[in-house]
Amino acid sequence: MPNRNKKKFKLHATKCVRDSSIKQTHQSIMRNFYLLLAFSVLSPMVNAQIRAKVVDVESKEPIPYANVVVNNSESLISNAEGYFTISDANSSDDAKIVISCMGYVGKQLTVGGLKSKDLVVALDFANYELDNVNLADRPTAASIMAAVKQNLKSNYALNTNLAKDVLFLRETTLFKPSKLNIEITKSTGFSKQSLKEANAEIGKFTSNIVSHPPKQFNDVLGNYYTSPKKDDKTTNYYSKLDVVQATKLQDESRSASLDEMQASATKMFLKHLDTTKYYRIKSGWFGSNDTLSLRKDFNKKKKAKPVNTNVTQAKTRFSSVKTETNFLYSQKLEFVTQAEIYKYTYEGSVVLSDGSYAYVLKFEPRKSRALYRGKIYVSDSDFAVLRADYELVPGKKVEGVNLKLLLGVKMAENVGSGTVIYKKDPLGDGYYLQYASQTTGQYVYLNRPIKFIELTDEDKDVVAFDLKIEGDMLDKREFVNMSRTEVSEGGFADVKEDDFAYKKIKKYDPSLWTKYGSIEPLEEMKRFQVEEAN
Repeated sequence: MPNRNKKKFKLHATKCVRDSSIKQTHQSIMRNFYLLLAFSVLSPMVNAQIRAKVVDVESKEPIPYANVVVNNSESLISNAEGYFTISDANSSDDAKIVISCMGYVGKQLTVGGLKSKDLVVALDFANYELDNVNLADRPTAASIMAAVKQNLKSNYALNTNLAKDVLFLRETTLFKPSKLNIEITKSTGFSKQSLKEANAEIGKFTSNIVSHPPKQFNDVLGNYYTSPKKDDKTTNYYSKLDVVQATKLQDESRSASLDEMQASATKMFLKHLDTTKYYRIKSGWFGSNDTLSLRKDFNKKKKAKPVNTNVTQAKTRFSSVKTETNFLYSQKLEFVTQAEIYKYTYEGSVVLSDGSYAYVLKFEPRKSRALYRGKIYVSDSDFAVLRADYELVPGKKVEGVNLKLLLGVKMAENVGSGTVIYKKDPLGDGYYLQYASQTTGQYVYLNRPIKFIELTDEDKDVVAFDLKIEGDMLDKREFVNMSRTEVSEGGFADVKEDDFAYKKIKKYDPSLWTKYGSIEPLEEMKRFQVEEAN
């Protein structure tokens, strides 16, 4: 029950109290009583959204990425802390819930039954079936992976049917700088005092970022439509995105992206550039052929770039997740496509919710160029990889460049982990991506002098500054496909792909999502709150 503020009223009766005063006091008491009564009745209705947790029956530890199907219409995934949220549309006591997770015995119950268990579902561990067959008949890891590779095309080829997918994507961006120093060393026409004041402003800007590492959370829920069109040789895929809701949780005074930080810093530097002149940029030994000017006529002459709207960006990101996690097309998931450079160990098999089996294989690098370690679950019927949990081996790098001594630049992608879950396609053969969690991180080092040099044959204006950045960038993406249904050609044609605006919030608000399915946020997101400016 929600907390209630109870007001106590005391009537002090004296000989000088008038009847009207007593009447007013009585009315005030009754008015507060009715408000309290109304709040008590309506409060449960407002909070109809149900938040529950999936745990291991023995250890009581949370079970992440469990599959939760409500009323056979809403497909959810428990988050990394084991929590999931049921929308108010499916919150009636008789709503049916099916919870399953590879390696565990699935469970069926109702919302009413879930409430009786204090909103906690405990799953029993499903022991690996190490031998229902002869040792001689047990498949080897090598034979399983050979069959996986042979069936990649039939299992993961792009869907050839018109489809409507209800997709949710959460993106988290974090920049944690250990060093961030920017100093203007020269600005023609500005006094030492002006430079001192400018550097003080920049110093305040950089100190704020270092002391409060910026974070950003973007949530997008949308209906994603695809329409394949075949010609004689190829199939072209067309898509439309109808965004239902989108939120952005970000402290705009502390941007989490390097692009936006650069834009903020540029605003300060522009004060030192003459808006009527042309400049060329030079960094270290290298100059640039690009011309920079703040003149309005110059910018009008520049070729107009294609408008990159929110809806086109969101559609690109949805498509990017699906491509990067497709075992047939992805270059990153090399532990499936380049199985020959990995060592696979057969650990047994587990029973799935539909009664079928999945082989459990552990993998680790066999060759030095292999990057990941983890575990995969492979269907025993068609050898599809149903789930993959992977992480970058400590000390390995996905890619990087080290020109620290020569150019003052070093970058290394040294964090990489994820979980990918596939589900049988209800519209045809093969599988579609139901859930993906991706975490990537980069170490960044930049130490360079930068100059803006005026383009003129006479005395040149010069603005110079030193830039030193060292820190870590971390990007997380969580994707869930809540439902897939068929759509007609006419239905696809009728869909309008309108642009949208993010709803900017200062703190995560669960009430925004009561009507819709989404991924229950982690505590990190719930605790984040935009600080009000003084």
